[in-house]
Amino acid sequence: MLFFDQLKKNDPQLRLVAMVFLAGLGILLAGLWWVQVVSVREYQANLETQSFRSVRIPAVRGKILDRSGVALAENQPIYNVSLYLDELHSDFDMAYAKKAEQVRAHLKAQAAEQEKALHRKLKPEEKRQFVLSVKDKNLLRQQARFEVASNVVLKISQRLNQPPPLHILANFERHYQTRLALPFEVLTNLDQRQIACLAEQTSAMPGVDLEVQSLRVYPLGTTASHVLGRLTRDESSQEGEEAFFSYRLPDYRGKVGIEYGFDRQLRGVAGAKSVLVNNLGYRQTENVWSPAEAGQNVVVCLDSYIQQAAERALPIFGPATHGAVIVMDVNTGDILAMASSPTLNPNFFVQGFPPGEYQQISSMRAEMNLCTQENYQPGSIFKTVVGMAALEAGLDPEQTFAISADPQRPDKAMIRVGSQTFHDTAPPGDFNFRRALKLSSNSYFISNGLRTGIENIARLAHRLHLGERTGMPTRQEVSGRFPTLHRVENNLVDNDGHNWFDGDTANLCIGQGPIAVTPLQMAVMTAAIANGGKVLWPRLVDRIEPQDPTSNLGTQVFPSAQVRDELGVKPRTLQLLREAMLADVEDADGTGRQARVPNLRICGKTGTSQKKDASGKLEEHVTWFASFAPYETPHYAVLVMVEVPSGILASGGGDCAPIARKIYTAILERERLGTAKLQSVAKGN
Repeated sequence: MLFFDQLKKNDPQLRLVAMVFLAGLGILLAGLWWVQVVSVREYQANLETQSFRSVRIPAVRGKILDRSGVALAENQPIYNVSLYLDELHSDFDMAYAKKAEQVRAHLKAQAAEQEKALHRKLKPEEKRQFVLSVKDKNLLRQQARFEVASNVVLKISQRLNQPPPLHILANFERHYQTRLALPFEVLTNLDQRQIACLAEQTSAMPGVDLEVQSLRVYPLGTTASHVLGRLTRDESSQEGEEAFFSYRLPDYRGKVGIEYGFDRQLRGVAGAKSVLVNNLGYRQTENVWSPAEAGQNVVVCLDSYIQQAAERALPIFGPATHGAVIVMDVNTGDILAMASSPTLNPNFFVQGFPPGEYQQISSMRAEMNLCTQENYQPGSIFKTVVGMAALEAGLDPEQTFAISADPQRPDKAMIRVGSQTFHDTAPPGDFNFRRALKLSSNSYFISNGLRTGIENIARLAHRLHLGERTGMPTRQEVSGRFPTLHRVENNLVDNDGHNWFDGDTANLCIGQGPIAVTPLQMAVMTAAIANGGKVLWPRLVDRIEPQDPTSNLGTQVFPSAQVRDELGVKPRTLQLLREAMLADVEDADGTGRQARVPNLRICGKTGTSQKKDASGKLEEHVTWFASFAPYETPHYAVLVMVEVPSGILASGGGDCAPIARKIYTAILERERLGTAKLQSVAKGN
């Protein structure tokens, strides 16, 4: 009231002071109103942003199953020990206080000694060296936290009777600084005894808890490892997921194989949770915003029993053998087995490699799927294409051709084309189509290939789509190489500046020269011969289905027996070729006779080609056996390829045909077992 009484006086200076005072009071009240009323939502939003941490939760990955439901890739729950740092916060503070007190006492004693030595009191600026700085305090806090965490981990290790994980503790401070709101994982993949031991005592160890995590496992180990592919660590969001998270829990993405080709379906949809933290960053509460949606299962066409039989039969030179086996249903295109050697264990890419293991598989090229990822010259198995082209062009299969002897090797044949000499593994003499195929006469097929013309051979090869990919969804396929129709029909120069000559045709007729194929392409070729001329798209995946049968997601089935092209040859041509291939296996002098299996009539063709380095030096031989069975009603095509190091006697009949025999024997056993028994046998293996 005194203030207003003074204002009643006629004093201009006093009134000015009063007005300034009232204006300031008004501005202060207006600002308070703006902060408390108008901006309250903005500040609440900022508070929530600063108080909540978003966490990406990976979904459970879908399984990969074989055609009978045997799991080739699945998920296994593992139990890990984690430290919840928010529950250790008071222990951190107590340890820091104790350390700080000790250091301060030590510094105080040093200061006293200094004063005693100087015979005077220290000046303020001199005392600063005996006072804890901010940097010193932070270092002490860091040491205190590490000691508390180390002591807890040591207690856990002692109770579990295993060495403390010192390599994990080395990452403790980084986790504290960057991921404080999340638990710190210290021990992984506990066994049943350890789980039971720790479960009884976690209440006596504050901040310690067991957590369950899903681990990708391949229960059959190396079985179908190249088809399944492998995973790589990747926590990034995929299309349709939230992109921004404060933290991301460990997740994986397919790198190659089925894991890559169907990663989106297998990976599912990640979930999200929020973690409320206090002003120091410690976790307070958690809430799940959206649960993760499990990935779908991928059912492949592989038969695990046949696949394992192929993988056992293939490494004839030991684990370092380089080779490939493909078993295909000739009527549907289903790939029943796709084996590549050397093998590798995809579990290592998730769980870690034993010392030296990764260097070993890298040196052996074990990561390559030789069924689709490497080019080879097909050798004599390409004579089946040359033979069909010749028969279509009017070759009389019963007509005999006199083949000359090699002057330097009288027991072997030879043929000259221009200035080139082509040696033969077959003997000289009279050959008709059947005898030439089963003895694999180079001279017969070169001479008749030249009569047929490269254009006719190339047209048939292009109906088989040689030089093109087969559409495998695995990121592991090359296209091979074959001259274009346009080039051979017009005798055009290739990329190296070479014209097409008869010597090129001669080389091609025996599967050498300007041709390179994958084993899968040759399996498709063999299936086309067996099924009446249909060039099928190979089918690796049967369907995609939800893990939960009650899910709203439907099952996506990939149709079988998809025809890519037709050979366009007469039925008689195919029949003549089949009979000659049957003779190759059943006749006593057939090159494929080592593939015989009792009570199963097999049609086959052997082949051998050379692989040279850039200087033309022989590196190795590539041996082949292309076959199908049974002769009466073809069902299976079995294609075998083996790389034979130079210096070792190599032949398709000696190296590959015995492998095919073992696989056909396993196929017969597989049919006898049936699906129900097959599942138990495969899981036992």
